[in-house]
Amino acid sequence: MTTLPLEVSKAKHIHMVAVCGTGMGSLAGMLKASGYRVTGSDEHIYPPMSAVLKDQGIECRNGFSEKNIDPDVDLVIIGNAVSRSNPEVQAVLSKQLPYLSLPQALSQFFLQGKKTVVITGTHGKTTTSSLIAWVLEAAGLNPGFMIGGFVKNFKGNYQLGKGPFFVVEGDEYDSAFFDKGPKFLHYRPMYSILTSIEFDHGDIYKDLRHIQQAFHQFIQLIPSEGMLMVSGEDSNIKEILGDCRCRLETYGLDGTYDWSARKIEASKEGLSFDVYYQGSQFGSFVTPLMGHYNLKNSLAVIGLSFHLKLTREDIQKGIETFQGVKRRQEIAGEVDHILVMDDFAHHPTAIKETLSGIKMRYPGRAIWVIFEPRSATSRRNFFQKEFSQSFNLASKVIISHPIGLEKIPPQERLDPAQLVRDIGLSGTEAFLYQNADEIVSRIVPKIQSGDLICVMSSGGFDGIHGKLLKALQNR
Repeated sequence: MTTLPLEVSKAKHIHMVAVCGTGMGSLAGMLKASGYRVTGSDEHIYPPMSAVLKDQGIECRNGFSEKNIDPDVDLVIIGNAVSRSNPEVQAVLSKQLPYLSLPQALSQFFLQGKKTVVITGTHGKTTTSSLIAWVLEAAGLNPGFMIGGFVKNFKGNYQLGKGPFFVVEGDEYDSAFFDKGPKFLHYRPMYSILTSIEFDHGDIYKDLRHIQQAFHQFIQLIPSEGMLMVSGEDSNIKEILGDCRCRLETYGLDGTYDWSARKIEASKEGLSFDVYYQGSQFGSFVTPLMGHYNLKNSLAVIGLSFHLKLTREDIQKGIETFQGVKRRQEIAGEVDHILVMDDFAHHPTAIKETLSGIKMRYPGRAIWVIFEPRSATSRRNFFQKEFSQSFNLASKVIISHPIGLEKIPPQERLDPAQLVRDIGLSGTEAFLYQNADEIVSRIVPKIQSGDLICVMSSGGFDGIHGKLLKALQNR
């Protein structure tokens, strides 16, 4: 195994600034499990992350202060939401303490000496990462992994792993105030799946071409003996593959790609399908996941797993027993045959594909969509037109007024009222409400037995799922 850098190899006490984010909290747990003393600090400390950190014996201090940098701190890991003006950052720089970003730390502590499997792309990263981690686990290979979602099979989002593989969800967002490059450039990819490329993260990328350049940089890091699986249906990916030096294979739903699917059948239990590899039947598979987009994610995992030397039977077992990821088409509860679903979708394409999958699994149900534009991109007007065209499969659409809109320059803001008008012009009834409480009070009296309510938000949305279920029970 490669020797750790000096500042890492000598570290005993590691402090993490902004420890309560999903990625930082996971890394804190991994470091603690590896034998380091770990402390952290953050604003707005609340469950479940605060409880998770406490259970792991990680001291989490409320608020940022130079006093949080104890005299015996050897190394500081700084989250990407932390600015140069943060008092702990200033203390770290003044004391000349070694510091790393999250992706740098993950790479230096856990990826050296591993065969890293990096799953990246605009859509489907979390589900695809979780799926291949579980397929490897089900095959007895005990992979390490760190993923940006709670994987139900593992009851968590990370594992140290003793096997040769380490699975990473490769995020294209920037790394830290001192490292504005995408996180995935730190992850030492040997094998990778690239699911899709679309414009996103408008707060750090100028346009589609800018994002394509980042993914092109990533592809250049895969060694010639490595492998890249890409969606053959994505023209934005094709444009950056010209000088790819590693083995390259494609996947998609028709037979023009290396890996394809036929005899696709949907039911309430999921999807069954036959997989073909370069024109020859590879095997029959069943997945509990819904939608053609998850079928494509499964194809990518099947293809890459084959090249990782897993048997067809092991791959079939992993695909069939995958339980999914929290907040990805997750049923939060059911009252009077009314389903309340939680989903993370916040990009127009993700919304459209999610609704297509719901329609496939639950034909005949009326679908109410409650959408909270919450991310830095969705609160801006980058997708003003695209959002209006992404809800066509819904029966009714509720838009929640975006929080913090006043912090965005007026010329850049999403216009939620216009969005509602445009959705209505496309033939779907839509409404704009101020917050979760108003939404619940307005729609619960109108929901009928057999309907499905899909809440789409990249945040907690003020506990709207529980409020909906309670109001439905009490009506």
